[in-house]
Amino acid sequence: MKDKKTIYLVTVITASLMIGIFVAIHLIQINMDKSREFITVGFVYDGDESTPYTANFIKAQKAAELKLGTRIHVIVKSNTHSAEGGEQAIKELVDEGCDLIFTTSIGYAEAAKKLAGTYPNVQFCEATAPDANTDPKYDNYHTFMGEIYQGRYISGVIAGMKLKEMLNQGVISADEAKVGYVAAYAQPEVISGYTAFFLGVRSEVPEAKMEVKYTNTWSDYTIEKKCADELIDRGCVIISQHSDTTGPAVACEERYAEKKVYHVGYNKSMIDVAPTTSLLSCRINWEPYIRAACEAVLEDKDIEQYVDGNVHGNDIGAGFDLEWVEMLELNNLIAAEGSAEKIEELTEDFEKGRIEVFKGDYIGVDPTDPSDTIDLKNGYKENAENSAPTFHYVLKDVITIVE
Repeated sequence: MKDKKTIYLVTVITASLMIGIFVAIHLIQINMDKSREFITVGFVYDGDESTPYTANFIKAQKAAELKLGTRIHVIVKSNTHSAEGGEQAIKELVDEGCDLIFTTSIGYAEAAKKLAGTYPNVQFCEATAPDANTDPKYDNYHTFMGEIYQGRYISGVIAGMKLKEMLNQGVISADEAKVGYVAAYAQPEVISGYTAFFLGVRSEVPEAKMEVKYTNTWSDYTIEKKCADELIDRGCVIISQHSDTTGPAVACEERYAEKKVYHVGYNKSMIDVAPTTSLLSCRINWEPYIRAACEAVLEDKDIEQYVDGNVHGNDIGAGFDLEWVEMLELNNLIAAEGSAEKIEELTEDFEKGRIEVFKGDYIGVDPTDPSDTIDLKNGYKENAENSAPTFHYVLKDVITIVE
């Protein structure tokens, strides 16, 4: 009888221990697996699909939706042109239950960061801003951008090859080797871009010079087209742009009959509106970051540890090496011979880290502080500490800002 009781007690204790172990393992698994079935993702756009800049983000948004399917529910706020409108849109997205919010213009950065501090359970990803690692820092506030200077440089090389062809054919003389640039604002992202473009041009035509005309707006077709026309009137034979519409491309196309002028675009191929003049474009491919950031939140992972890129604290970027930057369609009907091969060669060089763009016999001057200068003989490494561009010097004697 005693043996039966002992056996019974041993059986009960063993069963209890087994149940306890099973429950403990189950709880550990629950704690370890925090992945969610779905999340709500918000996007704040300053434009819509009609503007190339926003269309670029929408393309990435739709790619993420296609990849992740029913695991993400997307809410979009479009045409929020002002900082105030952006802040209101962000608040609406929070109220609508967003777990992750992408703000896609530097104009929203201040509001996005402030609201990240207010809503710590929502992840905020701000494109093109440089402030993720400055105080106040928030674990749920992130910045990201493609290293677009690489695409700008290759665009410049292709423009330079066309310029050299024009020189060789006697279409222009050496003192007419001048390119123009329609630029949005005098800020590092824009200055870095047009400098990289110009240094690409100069790698092919060392005597080339450039004139820059600021629009002081990101997206105004009429102003951008007018600025391009003014640069053409001033003798520029190739026009590029850091502005959001096709205005500069259309200006080149309309003027081509009276003057041979070519175009280099941004964010989208502009060959459709300028088939006679648009050589090519480059763009940031936002899809790798947007998709992976969504996946990170779904899996309850740290975004910077999950996304593949060059990480700086709560900021991340990449270039051709991880397909964050892309060259778009080359217009083979007008591009100089060898352009396609050159694009392939330079893309591989960037992927393998063989090109140092911001280097040469140039002195750069800060346009807001003439006492702040840089000698590029020693080089300048762009995106060394942040995905947002930081080069902010205008090259003396070779780049002119046109009022």
